[in-house]
Order: sequence, then C-alpha cells, then structure tokens
Amino acid sequence: MDGGGAYGAGKAGGAFDPIAFIKKPQVILRIVSWFFAVIVFGCISSQGKVEDVCLYNNDPNACGFGTAIGVLAFLGLIVLLAIDAMFENISSIQHRKWVVLGDMGFSGGWTFLWFVTFCYLADAWRRTPTQPEDGKGVSGVEAAIAFAFFSIASFAALTALAVMRYRAGAAEAFASTYEPEGQSQPTPSPYSTYAQGEGGDQGYQQPPFGGGGGGGMQGGLGADEQRRPPGDFSAPTY
Repeated sequence: MDGGGAYGAGKAGGAFDPIAFIKKPQVILRIVSWFFAVIVFGCISSQGKVEDVCLYNNDPNACGFGTAIGVLAFLGLIVLLAIDAMFENISSIQHRKWVVLGDMGFSGGWTFLWFVTFCYLADAWRRTPTQPEDGKGVSGVEAAIAFAFFSIASFAALTALAVMRYRAGAAEAFASTYEPEGQSQPTPSPYSTYAQGEGGDQGYQQPPFGGGGGGGMQGGLGADEQRRPPGDFSAPTY
C-alpha cells in the first residue's frame, strides 16, 4: 500500500530536507519539550538535594519521581525525533498509522504524567517547613516546578498535533479506497442502433414492402393514390 502523502508527510522515498524538517510544528515542539525535560531532571538532580536530603519536604519520592519523568521524556523525545526524520521514507500507510498512534499515546500519556509531576512537586514544596538558610538549591527546585508546568502545555500541543495528523491520514486513506456507487461507468450496449452501410457510413434501411420497379404493394396503386399526402383519405375508385 502506497504511503505517498499520508499522515502529514510527503511521498515515500523523497530526499531529506533538514530545513523543512526543522520547520515542522511537531519537531519544534519536541525540541522545546526536550529542553524542558532536561531542565527539570537537571535541576532536581543537581540542586534538589542538600546532603542527600530532598528539598521537597524531605520526600525522596518527590525527587525520584520528578527525575524519572524528566529522563524518560528526554529519551522518548529523542526516539520520536529520529522517527520524524525517517517518517517520509516509510512507504506503508499501515506503518505510518502505527507511528502516529504511538506518538498520540506517548504525548498524551506524558501530558498526564507532567501534570501529576507538577502537582506533586508543587504540593511537596508548599508543605516544606523550612528552606535552606543560605537559599542553596531553592532556585533549582522552583525551576523544576515551573518547567514541569510548561511541559504540560508543550506535550498537550504535541498530542493535539498527533490527533490532527491521525484524522487527516485516516480521511485520506478512506477517500482513496472509497468509490461512490453513482460514479460507476455505464456498461456499453452490445447492440447498435443503426446498421452501418458500406464504407462505414450510417445507412438507413429501407422499410419492407418498399416500392422498387413496380413489384410491391405500392406498385398496384394508381398514380393519384401514390401522390396523395398522408392523412388525405378517399375511397378507392373501382
């Protein structure tokens, strides 16, 4: 099955254009989300703990959860960017469909997980009784919370783009395989209306009983009867 132009990409086998690739909306959003994920797990890893004590209300699960979500989002976005680069070389429409469905699942799932992460970290930080006196790590902790919130928006946008790509691809696949009943070609009649004469000209067949040489029915009529126009009836003379 040909995958030309399906699911938001060009025909399979085209040359890779890095400029056009970078300009794609989903690629831009993936790069932005990638940086957000790096900031989240980087800030928690480097500044979220002071002397092995998690600054999020002394809850090691908060630090571990935020770091894990950020690292997994970082790795998943790298995989999706690589797939985006190879997407136009996927010739099968079915394979393109599974790629877009996988994008929808990952982006939608991480939208929810980033929301959970934001709520978890923000609530843990709100319930923290005391902050470091020298302010060490505070900026990193708050930055992780902020960029977890930004990641919700970026992954929600990625989910919306994936849904639009899936709908467009499904509509194109349906239109290419569906043929309305009213557009079927008429079956040519095996019979000809008129008989062709010699040389390919349309000939007109002389009706039977036609007069020729005086041997037919009309030959027995008088000259007056032959010249009389149709509809002008008079009794014959005996």
